[in-house]
Amino acid sequence: MHEPTAIRLRHCAKTFADGTTALQPLDLDIGAGETVVLLGPSGCGKTTTLRIIAGLEQPDAGGEVWFGDTAVTDQPIEQRGVGMVFQNYALFPNMTVAENIAYGLRVRRTDSATRKRRVNDMLAMMHLEPFADRRVDQLSGGQRQRVALARAIAVQPRVLLLDEPLTALDAKLRDALRADINQLLRSLHITAVYVTHDQAEAMALGDRIIVMDKGRIAQAGTPQEIYRSPANAFVADFIGTMNHLPAVAEARRWRVPGGTVPMAAPNDAPVSAQARLMFRPEDVALVQADQAHVEGTIVTALFLGNHTRLLVDVGTSQPMVVETARRDAWQAGERVGLRIDTDHLITLHEAA
Repeated sequence: MHEPTAIRLRHCAKTFADGTTALQPLDLDIGAGETVVLLGPSGCGKTTTLRIIAGLEQPDAGGEVWFGDTAVTDQPIEQRGVGMVFQNYALFPNMTVAENIAYGLRVRRTDSATRKRRVNDMLAMMHLEPFADRRVDQLSGGQRQRVALARAIAVQPRVLLLDEPLTALDAKLRDALRADINQLLRSLHITAVYVTHDQAEAMALGDRIIVMDKGRIAQAGTPQEIYRSPANAFVADFIGTMNHLPAVAEARRWRVPGGTVPMAAPNDAPVSAQARLMFRPEDVALVQADQAHVEGTIVTALFLGNHTRLLVDVGTSQPMVVETARRDAWQAGERVGLRIDTDHLITLHEAA
């Protein structure tokens, strides 16, 4: 494989011929050997960013793409040394698994002995040896995606680009292949950019996550940073489940529907009298009334095997979501006390 390659985007924007702006001017640095996940809803600009890195789209005038110390902005995809994996596999149905894996090597006129060795290595790496001589139209979706990965890696790319590769698979296959991709990227130590709208994939695979919204970077950080310290309400709501409580400052506490919550720390002096408190379902404990910050009524109890998800009405427009491993037989209509872990409380102050 090549030495890992760093990627730099500078002032990369994209406006299409019909006037649609897909990407606002964007700067992005991806470290050599790093796996970066571009995460966001449809239309946020993540696929456009990936296509600019690949050379399938040109940035608007003034945009620059660098691989290491080489400017590749004007280079087509075939000269950039990238491997791509697509959602729809993009395999040749009339070829066998081995022939599909070898295709990129043939195009590059790799000699026969090297080609055979790399194909065999890929078959072994992706657990495809029993299917080497089988046509790809006889494979399952998960097997086809393994072939697509093997073909992309066989050419020893400088950069591996993956565009929602697991979207077409069912949930169980996605989980299995997600684990395989994670192990593969770690073992290859290759620079990889992975596009998805699935937060679980982003959390599992990314060294760093770039959350995108309306053509801009909303936040960049490790999975832990994005989850625990979202930059704004959009990121908070897009990553996992987030509870929201409107709050009014009152003598070192926040007055909220259903009770009061202590301010997170002595130096957390409110910059305004009103704020929005945000916290995750797992950061709420079910306690006795005299220990509770907030009290409410159970609307729904959803048993999910290893935990129960409670929807609790505390007087807000949406019920509070609480997750508990307690094995109590929770019932709709039951009153419960809730204590919020203020160490993980996110406070968004509202302008006066």
